[in-house]
Amino acid sequence: MTMNPMDQKTKQKTKAVMVLGTTSGAGKSWLATALCRYYARQGLKVAPFKAQNMSNNARVVASETGGGEVGSAQYFQALAANAVPEVRMNPLLLKPERDTHSQVVLMGQVNHELTRMDWRGRSAQVWPVVAQALDGLLAENDVVVIEGAGSPAEINLSASDIVNMRVALHAKARCLLVTDIDRGGAFAHLYGTYLLLPQAEKALIKGFVLNKFRGDAALLAPAPQMLQELTGVPTVATLPMWWQHGLPEEDGIFDDRTRSSGAITLTIAVIAYPRISNLDEFQPLKNMPGVQLIWVRSPAELQGANWVVLPGSKHTSGDLAWLRAQGLDAAIAAHAAQGGTVLGICGGLQMLGEALIDAHGIDGNAPGLGLLPLVTHFAPEKTVQRTQATFGALTGAWSALSGVAMQGYEIHHGQTAAMPTQHPAMASAQAVMTGGLAWQSASGNVLGVYLHGLFEDPSVLQALFGASVPTLDAVFDGLADYINTHFATGFLDSLIA
Repeated sequence: MTMNPMDQKTKQKTKAVMVLGTTSGAGKSWLATALCRYYARQGLKVAPFKAQNMSNNARVVASETGGGEVGSAQYFQALAANAVPEVRMNPLLLKPERDTHSQVVLMGQVNHELTRMDWRGRSAQVWPVVAQALDGLLAENDVVVIEGAGSPAEINLSASDIVNMRVALHAKARCLLVTDIDRGGAFAHLYGTYLLLPQAEKALIKGFVLNKFRGDAALLAPAPQMLQELTGVPTVATLPMWWQHGLPEEDGIFDDRTRSSGAITLTIAVIAYPRISNLDEFQPLKNMPGVQLIWVRSPAELQGANWVVLPGSKHTSGDLAWLRAQGLDAAIAAHAAQGGTVLGICGGLQMLGEALIDAHGIDGNAPGLGLLPLVTHFAPEKTVQRTQATFGALTGAWSALSGVAMQGYEIHHGQTAAMPTQHPAMASAQAVMTGGLAWQSASGNVLGVYLHGLFEDPSVLQALFGASVPTLDAVFDGLADYINTHFATGFLDSLIA
């Protein structure tokens, strides 16, 4: 008789299941999240892990040393696993600030020495920390679901690899290799990736997964069987395209499938500048009845929008310069002057002010958009914390938020305050949340908020839209049900047997 995972958990060492991809965007994060909930629903103690994540989508978690940052994907994976998110789940986070430079966050904290270090030299320094974090999770859990990065066959990086096959070998992980079949060339991607791996690494690949399939799966034959004859690895799942699963895209991939069902009553335009951060916090708006969410990179795309949102930025002065180069500064100012609703979040709040002042070389100096009489000074110390706060009395477009309590998180170097002196012709701004966390223009239509997570808070959604969206638990259960339906019967359980 075959024992189920619950019967085995006291008789086995921790099992590591790893999701690798043929490319970025193949579906690793999505599948890892689904696996976390799938195994957690069996009563197993589960934790996610990704050694190194490159993303400006980050969340604040608790840690032994205080607050810390992890990639948003690992934060959601931890919630799916019914685990408390912590920095060991993503020990190294790279936050791109420019095309050739990233801020390095190690075990939740900014590390200036590593930030200045060469990419390959950095790997040798951080691998012991990565291994220790992974070993700790393996020692404390029944299953660790590991996510790779990019492709495991990037042979130019294999010597300094700390996120793909080095992790797989260290954890003795049973690996799935997923590919995006919607891009075309899926079988070549799978075969080529497998072929480039050394034999010891090939042995860890237990199944191929075809993701984002559209059409009749029967038409794939005989390719899966031919691939198995070439590699010895079966294709264990063909996952149909699923646009509305409810999980944020890890890398903030823009798509045009953001229109909710029913008649559209509100169009929200989010400015999509190059270093946009924490884009995942807008996911609930995609599921909000009557709301259309659009991503904007030109003034023409703002036409017809009811709200304009300036989101977070990992390089505020750089994104502000880009915004001006596109002519979006004038378009946003015109929208506000006509009474249109404007919201700035974190870096977006800083842009709405009069000036960015950087005496420490953190971000850069720049004039702001001048829609709020505020000045931001960048400090070497980074504010990273979860925050509970309550809106004060708001007027006009944002009056529905008056008295609403919310939970969110702060990740910013800038410290923002009202200008010490204001020109008589300049409209004043009102602080509408204690601690300088939110400011509203005198006209009432422009609001700046430092807290991320505004649209993830049920009280805020109810106040602004009079509606709610599916809970995260419902989203995670839907993911687990989906893979349970589409994977070969018994295969997922066999990975931890």
